[in-house]
Amino acid sequence: MVQWTDPMTMDLDQSAVNPTNDTYYFLQWAPKAVEAPGAWALGYTGAGVRVAVIDGGMYNAHPDLAANIDTASARSFVTSGVAGLGGCPATAYNCDTGTFWHATHVAGIIATIDNATGVIGIAPGATIVPVKALHNGSGSFGAVVQAILYAGDHSAAGGRADIINMSLGAVFPKNDSDASELRHALTKSVDYAVDNGTLVVVAAGNDGLDMDHDGVLISTPAESGKAMSISATGPLGFGYGATNYRRPASYTNYGNSLVTLAAPGGDFAYPGNEICPSVGVPCWALDMVLSTSRAGYTWAAGTSMASPAVAAVAALVKQKNPGISVSKLQQALIKSADDEGQPGTDAFYGKGFVNARKAVE
Repeated sequence: MVQWTDPMTMDLDQSAVNPTNDTYYFLQWAPKAVEAPGAWALGYTGAGVRVAVIDGGMYNAHPDLAANIDTASARSFVTSGVAGLGGCPATAYNCDTGTFWHATHVAGIIATIDNATGVIGIAPGATIVPVKALHNGSGSFGAVVQAILYAGDHSAAGGRADIINMSLGAVFPKNDSDASELRHALTKSVDYAVDNGTLVVVAAGNDGLDMDHDGVLISTPAESGKAMSISATGPLGFGYGATNYRRPASYTNYGNSLVTLAAPGGDFAYPGNEICPSVGVPCWALDMVLSTSRAGYTWAAGTSMASPAVAAVAALVKQKNPGISVSKLQQALIKSADDEGQPGTDAFYGKGFVNARKAVE
């Protein structure tokens, strides 16, 4: 069974926040961490680039997302499950349970539109292609494989995605009886998408594992084929002015053998439960990543939030270089990343911390 890289969450009480400019951007540290405003100033928003979000159900009517969602290309590979919110069928791409809706949060990090309200995505002009493979937080690897093959199909019948984001996965023993077959299937599907011209970006996982030394374990699809695997960072005390956005998150999986790049995923390690003035939530919640949700707007932390940040920066680069190959797109992200931690490749940061401004300069 494959699951979301399960995040910690906290809803935003919109009635408790009174920003002066009718937006929650002042609560968003993640776009600043990757220097997205510098890329926007150069004219890059991801316009014309298609990013498939392989995940759970997506709330396609969210006012901050609806304009950027390609509903005609949306698909669901979920075949059964409990009814979702309001009794919607589990098989529908725009149905899920609860009020968070993981896919909606992920999509918002990528491409929330630039308007006068709510939040803004790192690539606010990109197009989101919802591809549902999970429901109620979990699903089958078979559905994930089908979703990758659809999103990476550039024919008229496919999702025609330039980039795939997968904030999902599982960790299991390499000697598991089904491990070899599963690894082969995921590798083949990821490499099919990449060889067809689609960059694949995957969350590294939230188990706090050192994958260099946990030799009996494998994380998939993070370690599948030609995928890029993304670790998470987050500040400690943003509500009090902290700007250590590139601090390794307390939960992120790591290891030179696993991580390609690092990106803002948020954290929840700040001690205490005091309420931050004018926000109405505990101050530790502000260290997480604020994005869209079925409830409106929600903070969440996990490598699930870091992976779409890289996918979004990739969309900016793709807009600048429409004909760029996947390998050159990967190299553009790596070469423009900021070297953090130990010089060169680092267990927590991989090849570096993604930088949107440098990627499009």
